[in-house]
Amino acid sequence: MERSAKQRTISVFPPGQPTALERAVTSNLPAYLTPLIGREQEVQVVCSFLQRSEIRLLTLTGPGGVGKTRLGVQVATDLVHDFANGICFVSLGPISDPELVIATIAQALDLPEAGDAGQGQTQPLQRLKTYLREKQVLLLLDNFEQVVTAAPSLVELLGACPGLKILVTSRAVLRVQGEYESAVPPLALPALKYPPDAEALSHYAAVTLFRQRAQATRPDFHITDANVPVIAEICVCLDGLPLAIELAAARIKLLPPEALLARLEHRLQILTSGARGLPVRQQTLRSTIKWSYELLPADERRLFWRLSVFVGGCTLKAVEAVCGEADDVALDVLDGVASLLDNSLLQQTEQAGDEPRFVMLETIREYGRECLEASGEREEIRRAHANYYVALAEEAEPKLCSAERENRVHRLEREYDNIRAALSWSVERKEAATALRLGGALWQFWLLQGHLSEGRKFLEKALAIGVPQAGRLTGTESGGLTTQVSSAVRAKALGGAGVLAHYQGDYRQAKVLCEESLALFRELGDKRGMVASLNGLGLIVGQATRARNDYAVARALYKESLAIVRELGDLWWIAETLWDFARVAFYQGDYTAGNPLWEESLAIFRELGDRRRIAEILGSLGGYMAFYQGNYIIELTSMEESLAIMRELGDRRSSARLLWALGHAAFVQDDYAKARTFYEEALVILQQLDVKWFIAACLDGLAEVAVAQGQPEWAVHLLGAAALLREVLGVSPPPYNLANYERTVATTRAQLGEERFAAAWAEGREMTLEQVLAEQARTTTPGQTSTMPTIQQPTDTVALPPTYPDELTPREVEILRLVASGLSNAQVAEKLIISPRTVHAHVRSIYSKLGITSRSSATRYAIDHKLI
Repeated sequence: MERSAKQRTISVFPPGQPTALERAVTSNLPAYLTPLIGREQEVQVVCSFLQRSEIRLLTLTGPGGVGKTRLGVQVATDLVHDFANGICFVSLGPISDPELVIATIAQALDLPEAGDAGQGQTQPLQRLKTYLREKQVLLLLDNFEQVVTAAPSLVELLGACPGLKILVTSRAVLRVQGEYESAVPPLALPALKYPPDAEALSHYAAVTLFRQRAQATRPDFHITDANVPVIAEICVCLDGLPLAIELAAARIKLLPPEALLARLEHRLQILTSGARGLPVRQQTLRSTIKWSYELLPADERRLFWRLSVFVGGCTLKAVEAVCGEADDVALDVLDGVASLLDNSLLQQTEQAGDEPRFVMLETIREYGRECLEASGEREEIRRAHANYYVALAEEAEPKLCSAERENRVHRLEREYDNIRAALSWSVERKEAATALRLGGALWQFWLLQGHLSEGRKFLEKALAIGVPQAGRLTGTESGGLTTQVSSAVRAKALGGAGVLAHYQGDYRQAKVLCEESLALFRELGDKRGMVASLNGLGLIVGQATRARNDYAVARALYKESLAIVRELGDLWWIAETLWDFARVAFYQGDYTAGNPLWEESLAIFRELGDRRRIAEILGSLGGYMAFYQGNYIIELTSMEESLAIMRELGDRRSSARLLWALGHAAFVQDDYAKARTFYEEALVILQQLDVKWFIAACLDGLAEVAVAQGQPEWAVHLLGAAALLREVLGVSPPPYNLANYERTVATTRAQLGEERFAAAWAEGREMTLEQVLAEQARTTTPGQTSTMPTIQQPTDTVALPPTYPDELTPREVEILRLVASGLSNAQVAEKLIISPRTVHAHVRSIYSKLGITSRSSATRYAIDHKLI
C-alpha cells in the first residue's frame, strides 16, 4: 500500500489533478540560495532535448567544477510541469559501488523493502520497474561517473517504464544504447573593448559570477573600470570554470584582484577553502580534478599525465609518438584519448582541412604536470616531446624552400607553442644537439614569420651551449652523457643566425656567423650547405656597404653558388640564388647585370608555381623600376598587387618593404598624404620586427614628406634619428636612395640655417623612435590624420617610458599594455590594424623575453613595471 503524498519524495496523481505548487513541493530537488548565472541557452537546449519523445536518457557531461549539477537542477525545475508524477533527484556522489545504484534510486523514491529478501540483488530493479511502469517521472541522477558500469541497469529500467526519463550528470559518458550527450561548456568569457567598460562586462557570465561571489565575502566589492581588466584576466586564467571562479572570488576578502591574479600562476594551491556545504571533492580545485583522475585505470592515468607535456594542444600523431613509446609498456593511445575525452579531461577541437587537435584546460593541465612530476617520468617525456618536434621541424625544413612553403609554415605556426616548449627545454637542459638541430631547421620559418629577435636570441644561446673547446668534441654534458654536435648541425645554425642578424641590420655579426658557417660546410664538402651560406654571405656583403670591392666579393660568392646549384640541378635554389644575386646587383645600381638575373629567376619560379616568390620579385622589381625608370603608375599597380598577396600570406617583412616602396612612389607623384600613410604602415611592421636598417630608410622617406609639407625641423629630427640607427649598425644610406637623401639634407639645412639645422640634428639623435614619431602628431597639417598606432594612444593611458626592460621592443610594450588591459589577441589586432597572427607572434615573443607562460604573468609584469 502506498504512503500519502506528504510522506513521499514524489507523488502519484490522477492526470490533470495536481497543481504546479503541489508538484514543486513534492519534488526533492536541492534548493540553492543564489541564482544560476549565464546558463540560459544551455537550460533551453537541455529542456528542449528532454521534451523530445525519442530522448529518454540524456547525460550532461563536462569537467569537474563546470556546473553540471546546478544546470541539471535548473532544467528539472523548469520541467516540473512536464512530468505528471514528479521529479526525483538522486545524489550518487556518496557511493562508489555500481551495485548500489538501483538501491539508492529506490531509497530516494522512498520505496519500501519487499518482504522476500531471497530475490537478492535483482529485487530493487524489479521494484523500480513495477513502481514506475505506469508513471511519468524524471529521474535526475547526479555524479554518475564513479558508478558508470551500472549504466546498463538504467537502459533496462527505461525499457520497462515508457513514461520514465532520466537526466544524468557525469564527467564521463555512459556509453549505452539510447544515450544522448550534452556537453556543458565553461562560462562565457569576456571579450573586452578598449577602454574597458565595466557596465558591458557585467553582462558576461564569468565576470558576473566573480562579482556575486566576491560580494558574498566583501559586500563593498564592485566591478570598476580600474579592476575590470584584472578580473577578466582572472576569469580567462581559470578557463571560465564556475567552481574555480567561485573559489577565486572567495579569496577577495584577503587578496585584491591584482595580487590574486599574480598568485594564480599556481592556481591549484590558491583555489582552496570552498563552502563547507559542498562535497569534499568540490572544496578545492585540486580535489575536483583529483576525483576524475582517480576514476581512471592506471594506463589512462599514465596517458593523462604524459599529455600534460603538450602546450596549446596536439595532434593524435604527436600523442602516439610522445606518450605511447616512452616506456616498454605500450599504451593504447587511441582508446586512451577517447576515454579521456569521455571523462572530460581532454577536449577536441577541429579546424577546417586539418586533423583534430586535443587540448587540456589549463587548470586540468596544471594537475597533470604535478602528476607527471610525481611519476618520475618528467625528463623522459619532455625529451620525447622535444625529439618529436625536432623531427617535425626537420621534416618541414626542405619544404620551406619550395612552393609548399605556405602549408608548412602554417603547420609550424600551429605547433609553435609546443616548439617553443621544446626550444626552452633544450636550452635549460643544455642539450646542444637538440637545440642546434631545432634552430637550424627553424631559422627560415623565423625569417618568414618575422620572429627575428626570438629566433636569433635562441640560436645564440644554442651556439653558446655547443661551443667547441680545445681538445674536446663539440657538445655538452647531460645526465653523465656527452651530447655530440656534428659540424653540419652547427654550420646550419651558424648560417641561420647570420641571416637573421643580417635582416636585423647587424651586418658585422652576420658576416662573422656566415663566414664561420661557410668554412665548416667547405670543410665537410657539403654543397647544399655551402649554397645557403654563400647566398647569405653574398647578401650581407653586397648590401651592407656601397664599396665596389665588397660588391665584387658578393658577385664572386654568387657565381660560386650558382655553379653549385646548377650542378645539383635544384631548380628552386637556382631561382633563389639568381634572385638574391639580382637584388644585390640592383642595390649596387648594376642594372645591366641584374635584369637578366631576375628575368631567369622569375621564369623558374613561375614554372614551379611559387606564389610567394613571384609576388616578392614583382613587388621588389616594381620598387626598383619606380626608383630607376620613373614608370610609377604601372609599377605602383604591380606593387599593390604584390602587397595584397604578401598580406594574404602573412609575410610581414615583404609587406613592409613593399609599403616603403609604395611610399616613395606616392611621394614622387606628389601624393604626400598617401606617402605618409605607406611609410607609417611600414614602420608599424618594422617596429614589430625590429629591423633597424629598414626603419632608418622609412624615417628618411618620412623626412622627405615632412620637407614637402613645410615641416623642416621635424624632417631633421627624423634624419638625425635615422643617422643614429645607421651608426649603431655601421651602415650608410642605401645607394639607390642616396640622391634623395642628400637632397633632403641640403634642403632642410638651407631652410633652417646651419645653426638651427645642427641643433635639430642633435635633438633627433637624442630622441627615441617613439618620441620622434610622436612629434608628427603636433606637426600634422590641418585636414590630415596620422595612422600610427604608436602615437595615437588613448588619453587615459600612461605614456610609454623612453627605454624598455628585458629587451622589449616598442611594439611589444604596446601590445603588452593592451593584453594587460584585458584585450584578446583579436581585439588587439583590430585596435592596431594588424593581423591576429601578428599579435599572436608578438605575445609569444613577449613571453619568451620575460620567461613567462601566461597572460596573468604578463599582466603582473606590466603592473610591476608601471606599464599600465
